[in-house]
Amino acid sequence: MQRLDVRLGKRSYPILIGPGLLGSQPLLAEHAAAGKLLVVTDDVVGPLWLPRLEQGLAGRPFATCVLPGGESQKTLGNVAVIIDALVAARLNRDGMVLALGGGVIGDIAGFAAASYQRGIAIVQLPTTLLAQVDSSVGGKTGVNHPGGKNLIGAFHQPHAVLADTDTLTTLPDRQLRAGLTEIVKAALVADAAFFAWLEQNLGRLLARDSAALAEAIRRACAIKAAIVADDEREQDRRALLNLGHTFGHAIEAGAGYGAVLHGEAVAAGLVLAAELSARIGRLPGADARRIRELLAAAGLPVDPPRLGAAPMLELMAMDKKVKGGAIRLVLLDGIGRAAVADDYPREALEALLEERAGA
Repeated sequence: MQRLDVRLGKRSYPILIGPGLLGSQPLLAEHAAAGKLLVVTDDVVGPLWLPRLEQGLAGRPFATCVLPGGESQKTLGNVAVIIDALVAARLNRDGMVLALGGGVIGDIAGFAAASYQRGIAIVQLPTTLLAQVDSSVGGKTGVNHPGGKNLIGAFHQPHAVLADTDTLTTLPDRQLRAGLTEIVKAALVADAAFFAWLEQNLGRLLARDSAALAEAIRRACAIKAAIVADDEREQDRRALLNLGHTFGHAIEAGAGYGAVLHGEAVAAGLVLAAELSARIGRLPGADARRIRELLAAAGLPVDPPRLGAAPMLELMAMDKKVKGGAIRLVLLDGIGRAAVADDYPREALEALLEERAGA
């Protein structure tokens, strides 16, 4: 087992990475010690991994809330379902939510925990690669709205993150590839050597080599943990973690939530961000090609769906980084060097979207 810490003073918490964590009685006794527990999961993950978690809880009673799976379920309605379950289980402020699932479950369970009695503890138990390297860490919680991705939510840091790598054995190939996107993003933001490592070890990752996956998860989490500790509420540097996401969220909303996986949409968004960076002279063209080639080799989409340039721009205008009507983008000055920019030529963005996403 490997351990990282997100250092946020009194709200600091550990990220534990390794096999067998869900069934570990000592770990769960330490990190999920509340007297009353509600496990939130979905109808895909629950049958696979809830029995293992029950072993780890060592006969302790807990209530369950099982939701339908999929991005389309990331709604205020399902937050209300979780809150109803919390009330029915009579959890008080000293109770705890255990979020067992991928990013959707982690986000909606986290938002419910943030809202219920003005905040109760949550432990994230991520079961997808994307959730283990990204969405379970950092305290962003929330749900989607027809007008945009993650428009409703709150910051609510977990009590702990237990990333059991055994859960990746049941992850479909498409979900595994989607999770690799967030690992690539982390490297692009802050670690050129890690990006080169991914180029060299992509085959091992796709083959689910346990040592390679553990190393990639650790390095991606370390990057995010350091950035979150520096800027918890995304006032400055944390915005860099949205590289590719302004494009990606627009793709998800435009295509219909669930039609394109989050990691697939962000993969196309990373390529768009790299290409725009190259077109305006910030990023060497050879680096933009490396990014496209790595994502393509991972089996990820490198071009967005043809949603139309105008609809894409309209959806991008709802991004949370927009200020004064200007769409601020995370662009690249090199592999491992990202920056938030609003001084790019608007016509370059429009031309790129017309070419790549035009109907």
